[in-house]
Amino acid sequence: MTAAVTQARKLDARLVVCASTGNTAASLAAYAARADLLCAIVVPSGQVSHAKLAQALDYGAKVFEVDGNFDTCMDQIRELAEDESVYLVNSINPFRIEGQKTVAFELAEQLEWRAPDHLVVPGGNLGNSSAFGKGFRELLESGLIKRPPRITVVQAEGAAPFARFYSDTAHESFANEAHPQTLASAIKIGAPVSWQKAWRAVRETDGSVITVTEQEIADAKAIIGRDGIGCEPASATTVAGIRKLVAQNVIKKDERVVAVLTGHVLKDTDYVIKYHSENLIAPDGILLSAKFANAPIRIQSVKSVVDILK
Repeated sequence: MTAAVTQARKLDARLVVCASTGNTAASLAAYAARADLLCAIVVPSGQVSHAKLAQALDYGAKVFEVDGNFDTCMDQIRELAEDESVYLVNSINPFRIEGQKTVAFELAEQLEWRAPDHLVVPGGNLGNSSAFGKGFRELLESGLIKRPPRITVVQAEGAAPFARFYSDTAHESFANEAHPQTLASAIKIGAPVSWQKAWRAVRETDGSVITVTEQEIADAKAIIGRDGIGCEPASATTVAGIRKLVAQNVIKKDERVVAVLTGHVLKDTDYVIKYHSENLIAPDGILLSAKFANAPIRIQSVKSVVDILK
């Protein structure tokens, strides 16, 4: 986002805009405030976590709620951005990809210029997978790494147009999903604008695109939390996907795997509380089981704590 907002300043944009399910909105609002740029954000009404929305509001962005889903917002914001004084910063923006690809550089540096065997990322609008593909492609061309990692994109089962395209052996036409459904709101996207770039990344690295269920996401998220790392539901698709890839013997026990978590636990606290209270309901109305539930315990006196924890 820093790269995109810098470019907006260079172009003397009057207004920076994005469609968002919350994360892009928070990031743009923060950097627009720092750059002293007018910022407008379009979000699907009633579908954005208050924790995410609060950031954009606090940073001074004007937030507009519309009926429909993220894809509805994206269609409207692209129409608005036809005005040359309005600068669109969703992942369709090439400067966003230029900024995001540096994550691949940092990752390679941290691994002493040995690429992992597998890189697993969530799949929503597909900007992250596109950027990683470009970053590792450039590292390979420069000779800094000997081979790229196999990139696997993980989508929620109810919002998986890219996975369906991958599963179609002919790969002839990409079909959007009109009504994507998942509790992982950050990837609740049926018409990803960066699917072609992401497809190139998957194809070039001999990667794959898979889906995980709402139950698998919920359990993976809890497992990540038990390791002291809090993430939002969309991020947990990576670990859920890795578990599936290990079970299928796609990932071998001696291989090095990097899972990218794109949003921290405070992005969607409602999900966390509902899971641990065993009250998390999937979009299809099914109550999800909470194998790793950790509900608050009501006590009369702290003296009972030791007895309870025996």
